[in-house]
Amino acid sequence: MNRWAQLAAAVVAMIMIGNLQYSWTLFVKPIIAATGWKLSDVQWGFTFFIAFETWVMPLSGWLIDRLGPRVFLSLAAVLCGAGWAGLGEAKSLTALYLLYSTAGVGAALVYSGSIAVALKWFPDRRGLAAGIIAAGFGSGAAPFIPIIAYIIRIADYRAAFLYTGIAQGLLILMAAQVLRNPDASFRPPTGGTGPVKVRRHSEEFNSFQMLRTPHFYLFYLMMLMMGVGGLMVTAQVAPVADSLGLGMAALTLALSLNPLANGAGRIFWGWVSDHVGRERTMVVAFFLQSLCLMSVMTLGRQSAAAFIVSLALVYFTWGEVYVLFPSACADYFGARHASSNYSFLYSTKGVASIVGGGLAARLFEQTGDWTAVFYGSAALALCSAVMAAGLRLMPLPGKKQATVSST
Repeated sequence: MNRWAQLAAAVVAMIMIGNLQYSWTLFVKPIIAATGWKLSDVQWGFTFFIAFETWVMPLSGWLIDRLGPRVFLSLAAVLCGAGWAGLGEAKSLTALYLLYSTAGVGAALVYSGSIAVALKWFPDRRGLAAGIIAAGFGSGAAPFIPIIAYIIRIADYRAAFLYTGIAQGLLILMAAQVLRNPDASFRPPTGGTGPVKVRRHSEEFNSFQMLRTPHFYLFYLMMLMMGVGGLMVTAQVAPVADSLGLGMAALTLALSLNPLANGAGRIFWGWVSDHVGRERTMVVAFFLQSLCLMSVMTLGRQSAAAFIVSLALVYFTWGEVYVLFPSACADYFGARHASSNYSFLYSTKGVASIVGGGLAARLFEQTGDWTAVFYGSAALALCSAVMAAGLRLMPLPGKKQATVSST
């Protein structure tokens, strides 16, 4: 099958699970109003979703590398649809956490199968292809935000969960029927389209070998620290806007623009990395992310327009995390085990969600201000930029050394 058809189907599937993460903040206040639960209690649901989305990925990636994505994305359609649709009927925090976690498992299967399309089918344009697929996830909520806000306003949040859950499940199921791994006869196009500034390994590392290289742990720390700020903003944007006295109109506009900025950033930085290298791109993008996070608590306090713009810039300089790291992982460790290898890195998102979700909400409840949360996230992004500069000085990992150290 044409690899561009594979790419299109993967984008559709990613758009559907993007809504599970990026529209969540719209439901927080209605859930609190209907149940009387605390903000931090509700936001632990977001943490559970991210944790299950990320921490089951090493297993799902390993299975998809060997058996292909079709069966697993079909299962994901059921898990995502039922888990999200059922959230409206959650009568206890336990039920909320369980249902959102179920949707998280489904999202893990979709993410593993979809990102594998870029890493396996597009070795010649890995950054761009990964950017397009990741943009589906990052921008997927954009068309849903006004619809969800409208349904919540004219009906209630329960109806919004139900209708979007059913729609997402059906579309993931249809996309799943298209996806498959390339077979042994697949050869990428040639003719000079490959990037010349990207450092790329000629050897194939399995996950066991990858975990015995220092490069993996440097990647892991960088991705973990960069993940905190964006996930914190994703989970807390509605409470932050409320604390600054901004109305629903400004919030809805921000929530509509943020996914677009997120998706545009993923495509842009992926394209840039194909031409100037992953490490150089990381240094620039991560440094800008640090500045943008601080701007939310400085410029963003001045007006609604400044708040909306500063948030959009945070997303534009954050979403590339989920493009640069899978691309770099395949460059450094090969594409044969790309789904499994990147899944270990993607687990950082679950750890980052603990800080950006429940802990960030708890810190705000204790201090009454979001400044410490945003400035702390900015400091982590700056550390990641410094580490990326150091990564450029390291040689590519050696498979022989990784194999020897495991014996």
